[in-house]
This record gives sequence, C-alpha cells and structure tokens, in this order.
Amino acid sequence: MTLEGTVRNGAVVLDKGDHVPDGTRVQVIVPEDTAAKPTLSGLLEVAGTVNDLPSDMALNHDHYLHGHPKK
Repeated sequence: MTLEGTVRNGAVVLDKGDHVPDGTRVQVIVPEDTAAKPTLSGLLEVAGTVNDLPSDMALNHDHYLHGHPKK
C-alpha cells in the first residue's frame, strides 16, 4: 500500500483522509527533489530578491516585523 501526505508539526498528515491504525509501523521515504534544504542554503536563494523594503529595514526589522519602537 502506498499513501502520500505532508509533514505538519513533526507528524505525517495523510492526503485524502486516509487512515492508518495507531501503532502501525511505517517507512517514510522522502524524495530527494522535495527534501528540505538546509536553512542557510534556502535563505541564500532568496537573498537580494526583494527591492521595495524600507531603507532602514536592517536596523529596524523588529519594528517592521513585530511593531517594536524604531531605533
């Protein structure tokens, strides 16, 4: 039997409402093309791609992201 799903919060959530009884041993095979990339590699792919950020974004990122007072 082959079932597919998505990992959410560390648990596999099966597609189509499929169900496997609790305690069932399973083997999870992650296709190489969909495996998560290391964080730094993933960030480097998007670095420099946003052109419309405020000029003080680096200094005041907590203000823009979390509403903290500007420095």
